Amino acid sequence: MTGALHGLKVLEFGSIGPAPFGVMMLADHGADVVRVDRRGAFASVTPAGDAREELLHRNRRSIALDLKTDEDRETARRLAGAADVLVEGNRPGVMERLGLGPEVLMADNPRLVYARMTGWGQTGPYAGRVGHDINYLSISGTLSLIGAKGAPPTIPLALLGDFGGGGTFLAFGIMAALWERERSGSGQVIDASILGGATLLATAFHGYRQTGGWSSDREDNLVDGGAPFYAVYETADRQWISVGALEPAFYAELLAVLGVDPATVPAQDDRQSWFALKKRFAAIVALRTRDEWVAAAEGTNACLTPVLTLEEARADPQVVARGGFEQEGGLHQPAPAPLLGRTPAARRTLPPRPGEHAADILTDWLG
Repeated sequence: MTGALHGLKVLEFGSIGPAPFGVMMLADHGADVVRVDRRGAFASVTPAGDAREELLHRNRRSIALDLKTDEDRETARRLAGAADVLVEGNRPGVMERLGLGPEVLMADNPRLVYARMTGWGQTGPYAGRVGHDINYLSISGTLSLIGAKGAPPTIPLALLGDFGGGGTFLAFGIMAALWERERSGSGQVIDASILGGATLLATAFHGYRQTGGWSSDREDNLVDGGAPFYAVYETADRQWISVGALEPAFYAELLAVLGVDPATVPAQDDRQSWFALKKRFAAIVALRTRDEWVAAAEGTNACLTPVLTLEEARADPQVVARGGFEQEGGLHQPAPAPLLGRTPAARRTLPPRPGEHAADILTDWLG
């Protein structure tokens, strides 16, 4: 079996963060991805010290080029001429200065989908600025939504910016452009930005805020930890459980699991009571261990689950049943997603060391 994107040729100019994540999604589903690494770059690209351990680079082949030389720039240009998709994550103008911008490469290859991944976008007053995930999230307004009442905003790792707002939207944009190319026969430029993606992820909350359904205070709303029935609680063994009993029927079952008489609590939607009720729930949860609460909720619709560590998640029965993790090269890694019935994605190869596939790439792509 081959993936749904088998036969799709993707030329990726090496970068970090969002672009490698988006390209990994394509590679997992069968795309033939050639990564252009910088000639002379250290093979060590992770804190652990081995390019083989950079999981975002799986399912690629690598060629190392020095794009400051005419010869290697010409090689890159020829590879782009054979590609369906080009992905680059440089600051605006870098590829143009190298003679590898979209005007040049799309003149060579009019069907080329030229995908650009930046933090701020290709245009606008911030386009030339440096930045990182936290900066784009903060300007988007999305970061302001996350965190505890009276505390600083909580940094959500790089999940909402680099990987959610960046790489995932990059991959979606590529697939949209490829679908359109089937009708027009022409490629196009994709201007993907973390700022734009992170803003779009918060669409629902922009709506709620403008219609009075969302408070400007953190931890004061339905799904930000403000509601006692949608929150995390510390257990007796200093572990955590999460509860997500939004619907009235599920809330009733949560009360039963906690041993709370419904007659002693206000209405579920009484926001004025949420703070006090959350303290009451916290005191109850603190009396038993995490696993004891999980056992108490087994077979109910209380929407009570343990907060697992990364290591524990790999052994969870549902994760295991779905094939959620694979192991190779001594590392556990999340399996490709989503699951396709007829042309499933697969983790086929380890992340490459820079330049290790140069000969094969030049033969396969350029003949």
